[in-house]
Amino acid sequence: MDPPPSKDGPDGSSIRPVSSLLAKFENMNKTGDAQNGPPPSPMTPAPKPERLRDPSPSVPREPPAVPKTRPKEKLNVSNTNPPPAPISPRPVHPPSLMIEPPHSPSPPKRGGLDIAVGERPHFLNTDSLVKPSSPATTPRQFKIPSRPHTPVLEPRRSPRLTPSQPPSPPPPRRSAELRRERENKAVPPPINRSEKPLIPSRSSYLVDNSQALDLKNKFADKVSPFSSPPSSNGTPEEEDVPPMLPTRPRPQPEMLRRSQTFHMGFEPPPVHPTIAANRRRDMDDLNGTARSPITPQITGEQRPALPARPLSIIEHSRGANTPMAPPPRPPRPGVITYSQESGPASALPQKRVVSTPTTQQPPPPTRTGHGRSMTVDRTSTRIPAEFRTPATPISRVAEDRSAGGLIGGPPNGDASASLTTTLFPDPSSTNRSKPYITKGVHEIPTKYDSRVFDVCGELVCTTGIYTRAWSVLDGGLLMSLAMGEGIRGTSVAFRPEADVGEEGKRVWIGNNFGELMEADIGLQSIINRKPNAHGRHEIIKIYRHFRELWTLDESGTLHVWGPDENGVPSLINGPTSSFRVPKGHTFSMVVGDELWYATGNQIRVFLPTVEGKDQFQVLIRPLCQDGAGEVTSGTLLTTDTDKVFFGHGDGKVSIYSRKDYSCLAVMNISLYKLNTLAGVGHYMWAGYNTGRICVYDMGQTPWAVKKEWQAHDNPIVKLIADRSSFYKLDRYQVVSLGADNMLRTWDGLLQEDWLGSEMKRKDEEYCSFQKLKALVLTWNAGASTPNSLRYSDSDASFFQNLLQGSGSPDILIFGFQELVDLEDKRATAKRFLKPKKKEGSDQERMSHQYRDWRDFLVRTLDDYMPGDLYHLLHTAPLVGLFTCIFVKADLRDRISNLSSAEVKRGLGGLHGNKGAIVVRFMVDDTSLCFINCHLAAGQSSAMQRHNDIAAILEAPIFPGERDQATRIDSYVGGGDGTLILDHEMCLINGDLNYRIDTMSRDTVVAAIKSGNLSKLLERDQLLVARRRNPGFKLRAFDEMPITFAPTYKYDVGTDNYDSSEKKRSPAWCDRLLYRGRDRIEQLDYVRHEVRVSDHRPVSGRFKFRVKRIDPKKRAMAWMECQQQWEDLRAKEADEEKLYYLTRMIGYDTATARRLVSERSSRRRDNRSPSRNMD
Repeated sequence: MDPPPSKDGPDGSSIRPVSSLLAKFENMNKTGDAQNGPPPSPMTPAPKPERLRDPSPSVPREPPAVPKTRPKEKLNVSNTNPPPAPISPRPVHPPSLMIEPPHSPSPPKRGGLDIAVGERPHFLNTDSLVKPSSPATTPRQFKIPSRPHTPVLEPRRSPRLTPSQPPSPPPPRRSAELRRERENKAVPPPINRSEKPLIPSRSSYLVDNSQALDLKNKFADKVSPFSSPPSSNGTPEEEDVPPMLPTRPRPQPEMLRRSQTFHMGFEPPPVHPTIAANRRRDMDDLNGTARSPITPQITGEQRPALPARPLSIIEHSRGANTPMAPPPRPPRPGVITYSQESGPASALPQKRVVSTPTTQQPPPPTRTGHGRSMTVDRTSTRIPAEFRTPATPISRVAEDRSAGGLIGGPPNGDASASLTTTLFPDPSSTNRSKPYITKGVHEIPTKYDSRVFDVCGELVCTTGIYTRAWSVLDGGLLMSLAMGEGIRGTSVAFRPEADVGEEGKRVWIGNNFGELMEADIGLQSIINRKPNAHGRHEIIKIYRHFRELWTLDESGTLHVWGPDENGVPSLINGPTSSFRVPKGHTFSMVVGDELWYATGNQIRVFLPTVEGKDQFQVLIRPLCQDGAGEVTSGTLLTTDTDKVFFGHGDGKVSIYSRKDYSCLAVMNISLYKLNTLAGVGHYMWAGYNTGRICVYDMGQTPWAVKKEWQAHDNPIVKLIADRSSFYKLDRYQVVSLGADNMLRTWDGLLQEDWLGSEMKRKDEEYCSFQKLKALVLTWNAGASTPNSLRYSDSDASFFQNLLQGSGSPDILIFGFQELVDLEDKRATAKRFLKPKKKEGSDQERMSHQYRDWRDFLVRTLDDYMPGDLYHLLHTAPLVGLFTCIFVKADLRDRISNLSSAEVKRGLGGLHGNKGAIVVRFMVDDTSLCFINCHLAAGQSSAMQRHNDIAAILEAPIFPGERDQATRIDSYVGGGDGTLILDHEMCLINGDLNYRIDTMSRDTVVAAIKSGNLSKLLERDQLLVARRRNPGFKLRAFDEMPITFAPTYKYDVGTDNYDSSEKKRSPAWCDRLLYRGRDRIEQLDYVRHEVRVSDHRPVSGRFKFRVKRIDPKKRAMAWMECQQQWEDLRAKEADEEKLYYLTRMIGYDTATARRLVSERSSRRRDNRSPSRNMD
């Protein structure tokens, strides 16, 4: 071998011709055995290693970037194979790398891989790995393959580190098989020359160069002047000397062992490529995936093993560096770890970055571990199925395994499919009264834009551009602080106190500049500040956990402020511990000692502690239900503490178990976003963008809508169930904040609802009941008159047969639609365009038509019901609609409070061609309401029909009942009789115009002829809306199953469905629906063959159960209900007080009971003597 001339300086200014380089390669191959000796010292001048260690542009930048880019480093290591940066800082590696490729490619790769990947990711900066890979496409890369970069000039390249190492990559670029062939044929130089141009990226050759350097020390001492650094003799042990990073003392012994293994593999003769690949896989399983990054470059067979690589690395790193391992090295999904202290990070990359207490361990190690999870995640285009599996607590992994079950349960997709309840809550028994609080002020205007608040007993505090505190007892303003220009409060919470009696005196406020402030409400001033407590990041949450306060900012930093020597958290000192959680916060809450944290639709569980030594991330994978939207709210129930409820943006509620973190159910409760949830006793309160609050009873499946009312004019921002109110105020209050800047206080116990429902439950004790028979007919007459029935015998006998077969009903209700020709455009235009001139004659003509039908019905009753005497109770017309009600003579005197109203829905509520006629009255002490309606027509107008019926049912069209006792006895849902749904029994008849969807006319007709009505009913718009639309108002009504053919649309005078040019599809437009709980019974539901109209009439016979109240018995029942309420309230109060003292304050049960007893005794002492008497 020709030693490099002395004139070649380390600066690399002199470049030898290609021929000399070729000669050197040939000489190297011939004298490979002599390279084991230490390289001559002249070849490795001292300046070179120093240069490598000097702060060159590439070397110094990488170490400081470790904490920032470590996740990326892991990612690149697994996806792009080469971790070049780790090698760059080593001064010894460049020389040895240059020679190794030509001698024996595959064996060196093993050893090099162990060194580069196995150890480096734990300590090196991500930038060092990422930077080399990115420059892969830089011009230098193309220069690397050139001859000048051969080992001869290696000494000059080492000072440049990154540029110098490229030369060696060409050989490693070739596969192991090619390398072995070169060894055997002894012509590596030609092969290397041809391969050098194919080097894919600097990252790949850097890793290979590191391996080549070691080989060069063994085989090319004379050829490579830089192969003999001061501490490198070509032996594996000497790799321990050049550690450039002071934080890598432990990994380097590993590297020594791996390099030793590398040399061992290099000495034996080349083996078949398949055997080499198998050996690499075996070594991956045993020693880690250190060589994985380069494996894809060589054979491509290692890629399937990439997901397992982080596992071995995690295990190895923990063994090598125990103190750093716990936080940064959470086990991968599916890995069982028993002794690790570190919390498992989520499987998804963006989540992994967050599972480390920042005060306990430096971020770099943590991010390194997470970076590996990101790497695995990016290996596929879709999230692996294992990541969608319900998360499992680390502590229970072993137990689940021993039990023979799946870790984390079945995949989320399957679980959500089986657990999701598609039925929406039952609204049939909904109470619509507002649960006003009995004592104190009901509402407090904040006057300024407030979106955050907290409540503690008598005090409520809001923040925004102003921070203000009020008393909920008298509404007085107790504190008002301006935040300053451009500053706004973004979070607020009452500070825990050492004495529970002092709770509520001070509040913590976080603002949009990361500053924490402590305000004293009594002093009306800020008494403590912590500027930059969260840097400049907006503080979005302040949680209370016993005597601690946790603060969270938008960047994902979580500070835990533990109690000081006085037993309360203080801003004088810094946080006792800090943690990192993922960005993208959508909702979070404290559950026991844990923080349940949601980003999108994924929920993670963390365990923050004051000491910060415990495992922070509780679950391996996030909780996630694929069918649910992003998490927007959540709550707990004091009566069922094992369940955690989360509201989603698509109106679903997911329920998780606190014991095993499994998803128990996913409920559909709305089509709208759940802005806020609050658990109050046995019920769950939900606030919506519409300003409405709904209370759900979860004791049945599907749930029931127990209560619903309009709480605010604008969206509801937040609901808080005040756990301290029972202990401090002896009442249970729920406070709501709306976007209308109003604070409103509600009765959390729903006292009025409970008393009303309990009285109805006891009605058998003070009421007598009677069943009345009723006949209801609905018919779209199509502008026909009574005389039209005479042209056909079957039509002429229709009413006679109807009445004689009705069984002598007590009440007869006839509802007609289109008694005038609504399709007569000329007549309609006259009514609108010339109302003054034509109104008289037009009204007279319409009245004449109504009178004809009224007189016809009276004569028919007299002729065909001679044994019964009927009185005409009421008639009501509305532009084609006509309602005529008859009652028996003996029932007439029992009827009271008769009134009627109309709701116009045509032309936006201006015209009565569409709308409803509503008649209500009382029979004894039972309220009845009958609605005759005609809704919007058209196959595609289903939504308009939904809106029509909603407007009709929600219109306050009747005078309200003022007597409270009558409201409770005769109306339902907490109503006063102003709405249709306030009445105990309601019956809707009319042409609802609901059609059959997604089927052609011919298909519908064919199904009718074949008697396949069930196929058509599945697509009936009304029935579909009842199943799928929770806001559909007719869901509160029942309908007897339909067994007859569609009643619309026929050719007049025939039994043929519409054969006109439009050829309308048949449909069940004419319907009867009722509402009355168990007090209405429908006996039949039939259609009649009358051919004078394009609709067929439909009738139904009913039984109404009406009641008569005994006043004395009712008074006794009311007293019993009051006593039962007091007992129930006392029990509820004790449970809530204990919950507050034990779960919120942190007392033990014995101390809590003593405090409750003492406070109760003081309250009794403060009462008047008369109230203390039994």
